[in-house]
Amino acid sequence: MKKRIITIAGKAGSGKSSAAKNIAQEISYKHYSSGDFFRSIANDRDVSVTELNTLAEDDPQVDIDVDEKNRALNNETDLVVDSRTAFHWVPESFKVYLDIDPDVAIRRIMQDLAVNADRQKSEEAYKDLEEAKDRMVTRYASENKRYQDLYQLDPSLHENYDLVIDTGIPENNLEGVVKQIIKKYNIWLES
Repeated sequence: MKKRIITIAGKAGSGKSSAAKNIAQEISYKHYSSGDFFRSIANDRDVSVTELNTLAEDDPQVDIDVDEKNRALNNETDLVVDSRTAFHWVPESFKVYLDIDPDVAIRRIMQDLAVNADRQKSEEAYKDLEEAKDRMVTRYASENKRYQDLYQLDPSLHENYDLVIDTGIPENNLEGVVKQIIKKYNIWLES
């Protein structure tokens, strides 16, 4: 049975959060971000997101807490979720993966941090582009290792999803991605 839920996963910098927020607003759904929850855990522990990822390698309770919130989404409807693992916990959702080349992603992340000074001051401050890329790659590898260890799950496998979009190409800007997802979601709902 299909659920009126869109789950959006993808690489850092691919636009998961922006797409999810815009889609939720466009179709009058609620929005949930496991990244926001993860950042709040990092903030509560007074560590960066990258540091929390490293700590989570030895403390599976971090991921268990986040994923418990994701599992609870099965009881929701009219929801857009950006989360690396929600597709797994809400299997009846319309599952989207946003892919992007790491070099394009890191430039996008740095531009976002330049605009959002509060994030730059908090958990995601970088000396330069190279450090930002290294930390992004480290974080991604850490997350994939943990999901594999905990759940034998690889969130980057495209076959897990109903729709895969490369957001690094110019025609797949935010507005175009939002339109594509909504269009494909409506077709999926009707089929």
